[in-house]
Amino acid sequence: MELFARSWTALRTAVADLPDQDFERPSGCTGWLVRDLVCHLIIDAQDVLITLVTPTEKEPNRDAVTYWKVVEPPTGDDPLDALIVRLAAAYEQPELLKFHLDDVGAAAGRAAELANPDLRVSTQDYVLTVGDYLGAYVMEWTLHHLDLIVDLPNAPEPPAETLARAREMLERITGAPFPESWSDKNVLLIGTGRRIPTEAEQAELGELTKKLPFVLG
Repeated sequence: MELFARSWTALRTAVADLPDQDFERPSGCTGWLVRDLVCHLIIDAQDVLITLVTPTEKEPNRDAVTYWKVVEPPTGDDPLDALIVRLAAAYEQPELLKFHLDDVGAAAGRAAELANPDLRVSTQDYVLTVGDYLGAYVMEWTLHHLDLIVDLPNAPEPPAETLARAREMLERITGAPFPESWSDKNVLLIGTGRRIPTEAEQAELGELTKKLPFVLG
């Protein structure tokens, strides 16, 4: 839960510090500008709030790692993706996106801080403890932080400890250990298809290259 707070605070701070013109830059999510990604983060924050007030008595069937699964790469035909772009454009001014993310995002952060980590909650037909649910979101926030700054070389990166945790989760989700010498950031970027490995990196990966990318959903 502590890593949830660190990763979420770092991501929200990075968005808050962006000048308006950077909202028109490409993000690491194919087909999305930074403004579209920020709009998606608002919806993510709403999902966190909804889930934290959706308790259940059922037994957990997922944890922070098994919440995620490897899925087929997106085709660009998802109607929700198109909706995000339209919603983001409707804000018109980056300041409005910033305000909404700060407002809803701060509420999600406070709700997470106050939540009982042992409480069971339900989302997407999954049942998790609050601690595991928030732990799963360390992956979401860390990857989207990398998406946010892909075209912003001077922007702050995710905290080192959340990069390390996200790497650990990716390797456990996929059952695919990456070279120990690689940085956590490069493992996440290459492992999830956000960056194409160089020839030298492909040589280090060996047969694992054929399995890339690992798209999480």
